[in-house]
Amino acid sequence: MEIKHVVLVKFNESATEEQIEDCIKQYVKLVDLIPSIKAFKWGKEIGILSLNQGFTHVFESTFESVEDVVGFATNPHHTSYSSVLMPLVEKFVLLDFQPVNVKP
Repeated sequence: MEIKHVVLVKFNESATEEQIEDCIKQYVKLVDLIPSIKAFKWGKEIGILSLNQGFTHVFESTFESVEDVVGFATNPHHTSYSSVLMPLVEKFVLLDFQPVNVKP
């Protein structure tokens, strides 16, 4: 079973581009520190339809099981990273789901 862990983030207006870039680099480092992360992608809103409700960044991690997601959430590397990320965040949405393939 594949589980996707998706986080949408709206950074605080006071967060600088340098702080945001550093935050993203630290998230990317988690891939090497937490073996249960099977894949990781991130991106920045490109504003095609302007329906983003202020969210500017998306982070998508792939796991093999619900247990792996729980292990990720409680991993000391992740909890330490969260203490770096959250002061820069105005709001976020987190979704965990099992994808349904329509067209492989």
